[in-house]
Amino acid sequence: MHNLPGHYREILLGVGEDPAREGLRDTPLRAAKAMQYLCDGYNRSLEEIVNGALFASDNDEMVIVKDIELYSLCEHHILPFIGKAHVAYIPTGRVLGLSKVARIVDMYARRLQIQENLTRQIAEAIQEVTGAAGVAVVIEAKHMCMMMRGVEKQNSVMNTSVMLGAFRSSCNTRMEFLQLIGRGQ
Repeated sequence: MHNLPGHYREILLGVGEDPAREGLRDTPLRAAKAMQYLCDGYNRSLEEIVNGALFASDNDEMVIVKDIELYSLCEHHILPFIGKAHVAYIPTGRVLGLSKVARIVDMYARRLQIQENLTRQIAEAIQEVTGAAGVAVVIEAKHMCMMMRGVEKQNSVMNTSVMLGAFRSSCNTRMEFLQLIGRGQ
């Protein structure tokens, strides 16, 4: 754990707490375990996640997995951002096992992140794995760094999107995706 519990103990001291206080005695260890879990994406690889779950298919129509919950930590303040991802791709002979899309989202979300990069990483991973004719990813999330500190805006939601291939080159394909996820006009 690279002395992560010791570092959390120092943080408690730094904010004026007593790590020996009954309620905090085990907090450094619990916090270290929680941080390892929340950053578990560094211990995963795309190959391990996909694990060969690509299947032959004649389908060349859009595949969408929407409302994939995501929980990440912003790399600027190490505070959570929470939201959902909508992922679509247009197969070219192979489809990805359904759970693998959510696992790819989790793998990248469980790293210190900014939402803009997370969106791109997911899109590029889906593209790499499937060889799709196009990939689209939209993420909408609330950021605790904006809600709990700084400007303290409780109702702001950040939306990011990455469109690759047919989703970028075809307005109709992009609009169909946005309508299907409830974001089109």
